[in-house]
Amino acid sequence: MSVSIKMHEVIVVGGGFAGIGAVIKLREAGINDVLLLEKADELGGVWRENTYPGCACDVPSALYSFSFAPNPLWSRVFAGQAEIKAYLQGVAESYRVLPMVKFQHEVITAAWSDTDACWHLQTNHGEFHARFVIMAGGPMHEPVLPNVPGLSEFSGDVFHSSRWRHDIDLNNKRVAVIGTGASAIQFVPAIQPTVGKLTVFQRTPHWVLPKMDQALPGIVQRLFKRLPLAQLAVRGAVFGIFETLNGGMQNIAAMKQFQRLAKFNLHRAVKDPMLRSRLTPQYTIGCKRVLQSNDWYPALVQPNVDVVSSALAKVTGNTLVAADGSTYEADVIILGTGFEIAEPPIAKRVFNRYGQRMSDVWQGSPEGYMGTMVADCPNAFLMFGPNIAVSSSAFLIIEAQLAYVVDAIEKARELNLRSIETDPLRVADFNARVQSALEDSVWNRGGCTSYFIDRNGRNSTVWPWSTLEMKRQLSQFNLDEYRVTRA
Repeated sequence: MSVSIKMHEVIVVGGGFAGIGAVIKLREAGINDVLLLEKADELGGVWRENTYPGCACDVPSALYSFSFAPNPLWSRVFAGQAEIKAYLQGVAESYRVLPMVKFQHEVITAAWSDTDACWHLQTNHGEFHARFVIMAGGPMHEPVLPNVPGLSEFSGDVFHSSRWRHDIDLNNKRVAVIGTGASAIQFVPAIQPTVGKLTVFQRTPHWVLPKMDQALPGIVQRLFKRLPLAQLAVRGAVFGIFETLNGGMQNIAAMKQFQRLAKFNLHRAVKDPMLRSRLTPQYTIGCKRVLQSNDWYPALVQPNVDVVSSALAKVTGNTLVAADGSTYEADVIILGTGFEIAEPPIAKRVFNRYGQRMSDVWQGSPEGYMGTMVADCPNAFLMFGPNIAVSSSAFLIIEAQLAYVVDAIEKARELNLRSIETDPLRVADFNARVQSALEDSVWNRGGCTSYFIDRNGRNSTVWPWSTLEMKRQLSQFNLDEYRVTRA
């Protein structure tokens, strides 16, 4: 006897900011048959996963929040992890998102059925069907683990920064950190004063700007609460700064001028010419993610810290061997090796109308339309899809995409459409224009290897134009650009 499976109008996968925003905006549009599937037992996304010491945002809080849900009570210019997670959960509660959520429901596969004109989502707790799906899993939750011989046999403890082992006491331990990216520059200064010896393995140095961070006094919080326009003005000013930086990424000469600030930050903090040389990148700022910190360099000059300008080559017992042949002893290894960015992890679980895995179709070079829809996946929308990243707040991307997605679903309802899918000719034209616009940018020509560039050497990550242009292009869903079938 077959069991009937309820058909939902929209299923949202993932309970981070994008997923929560999707539920809120769908319901505002009168679309109430919405279900959010979340693999964990609470909402939070990347801010639930990352709890390492010193974890904080590198976008000012005024801009790192929903435009429709400002928070006048941020305690700092750059909020920390716990505060951001509390904001996220507070927004979900005040906008009544929680009744729409099924916790501990991990999507194993999502497959489009032409017969049923819907998506079949298989979870660890059974199957769900939906006319539309919004994949809001996000790019920063699947850790990249290095393939280092002997690492799995290391005699001490090993963990990734996004799976921080708070039960391990690092006091007076010999700690090795692999990687010097956005996470490492936050947790290294936090643990440096307490560990016995800290060995930092750095394949490539990063440009690090000063972080204009400080506590926000009560008078500012009261001002923001009583005069929301004041906080809106600050948000606008921060947006302008990031928009200027984002625009500069198109001009390598302009970025080299901006690089002088990062060089000043390095020279001010690191007086040893040998160490300073090891910490000076040989590429143009912006080629890799631009980092900000006031305590990264001061931590590295401490007597209990060694900076190894070499990758970790192998591990034997508790001995770490660098690619240059030097050896180091460690009790604990912390992997600050980042996340899978160029290829969205959800792509391994999504199957198109022909039963092909999205990741297999892409073959390492993700491609979509407007960063939001993917070929042969009708009625499916991908948050943070291919070529949608900007050097600014993730909320600008989220809100631009959600305006586009909600408009698509509203038009499908209004016109009684069975399906919406991409037009191959328009997809090809759009991606040709994207790649052409990226050709001379600092991301492509800055002289580095970064997570913006996929394993085939193609920039599958970055939106090459301004965030204002993104907002304009995604302001409404133009059905003429898509293939549609009527019910």
